[in-house]
Amino acid sequence: MIIVRNVFRLKFGKAKEAKAHIKEAVEFNKSFGLKHVRAMIDLTGPSYTLVFETGHDSLASFEADLGRIFADEKWGEMYEKLKPFCESGYREIFTVVE
Repeated sequence: MIIVRNVFRLKFGKAKEAKAHIKEAVEFNKSFGLKHVRAMIDLTGPSYTLVFETGHDSLASFEADLGRIFADEKWGEMYEKLKPFCESGYREIFTVVE
């Protein structure tokens, strides 16, 4: 299994506004049958960090899931809602070893 973390740095003071859209994004990802879906906001470390985490059987299944998700027009609508609150983002992919 692999864990994918999409990490977003939010604009200063915009975390509360971004949080309003998190539940919708998590439920959307769950609707695709992903094994593990959650969202996290920083408690320590760099402020205004939002992480969406998903689990997949393999890199191949992640790519297939990503293709299905990106093909759904609702994904684009959610992306447009969150985009104004974000400064930057990056992706981390981990192999679960235990």
